[in-house]
Amino acid sequence: MAQPLDTAALDQLFRTARTYNGYLDTPVTTEQLDAIWELMKYGPTSANCLPARLVWCVSQEAKGKLAALAMPANAEKILKAPATVIIGMDLEYYEHLPELFPHTDARSWFVGNDALIQTTAFRNSTLQGAYFMLAARALGLDTGPMSGFANDAVDAAFFAGTKVKSNFISTLGYGDPASIFERSPRPDFSRFNTIV
Repeated sequence: MAQPLDTAALDQLFRTARTYNGYLDTPVTTEQLDAIWELMKYGPTSANCLPARLVWCVSQEAKGKLAALAMPANAEKILKAPATVIIGMDLEYYEHLPELFPHTDARSWFVGNDALIQTTAFRNSTLQGAYFMLAARALGLDTGPMSGFANDAVDAAFFAGTKVKSNFISTLGYGDPASIFERSPRPDFSRFNTIV
């Protein structure tokens, strides 16, 4: 049976972790990107569908290309971050289900059902984006997830010729404490929870 994580681990993942607007001038390595994937891939998705497709923008060229498609405040963050990941969703994820979920013919659940394909891709790629953030934090990195970019333009620039659509993006690096403001409120259990 799994044991609860210690206080330091819980702080690193949740309580003291923050969304960063800027980063220290410390690079993020390809090995670290791989290590993030090697953790996040274990997070649960519907029928192990794993629809997220990640594009890691680490070169100045790639960051500039992405920044040009974001609102000005986000563009600056993208350009200055060591890396920014585009978390996309593959709308043909079901084609991989015979391999990823071999227990039954899960592919047949989705073929021709565009509404279910879209809902499943969006929900589960969003979950995988959250796993990305937790994996990065677990490995000692910080993130800055954001919307505020032109999805269609990003799709054309980074996913042309595919059935992948962008969901959201996130900067990645070693967070600069000077770039954050006081934590926003987090209400207690009774405010937003109901036990029935």
